[in-house]
Order: sequence, then C-alpha cells, then structure tokens
Amino acid sequence: MRFLAESILQEEGHQTLSASTPEQAIALLEAEEHIDLLFTDLELQTDLQAGLKLAQEAKKRVPDLPVLYTSGQGITDGMKALFVEPSDFLAKPYTGDQLTTAVANLAKHKPV
Repeated sequence: MRFLAESILQEEGHQTLSASTPEQAIALLEAEEHIDLLFTDLELQTDLQAGLKLAQEAKKRVPDLPVLYTSGQGITDGMKALFVEPSDFLAKPYTGDQLTTAVANLAKHKPV
C-alpha cells in the first residue's frame, strides 16, 4: 500500500521519502531540511500505536509538521485524542483522489 500511495503522490508532483520503520522515519526527519507532511499508518510492525508514537516524536523535531494518519482498522476516540495537530485521518482502503485531497488539505496548514 505504501508504494501505491507514493506513486500516486509522485504523479501529483510531490516528492516522497519512504521509511520501513519508525526509526528510519525519525532519521529522515533529522536528515532532511524540508519535510512538508508526515503520512503514517497507525499500526507499524505489529505495534498498534507506533504511528501515533512516530507522529509525537516527529512533532518534537518539526513542531509545525502536519500529519496524515491512515489505518485499515477502526479508530477510537482515545486514539483520536492522541493525534497531533494539524492532522487528518484517511481510512483504508482509500482512493487516489481521497489521498491527494487529504494531502492538499493538510498542506494548507503548513506555514510557508
């Protein structure tokens, strides 16, 4: 699913970076000068809340970073309460149009 999302975003003109683990994602955030948005699944490597933890760590490094969460599982109000801001949630399965719209909407929250 990650590769499909990347190709959809690249076709829309976005540059993408990809990480297989939360640790790799944090390393990318520390190495790259300009990241506009974090797109993460809530469940990473069988950890049901790894995406939430990743977003919280990312916000410590890039405070104004918008986060787009996704999951094929339902989310609870308790999980939503842990979302960083600004953020949005995109339920799986999603269409390419839904993905690009969610990214565009969140990009509006990123200061220039």
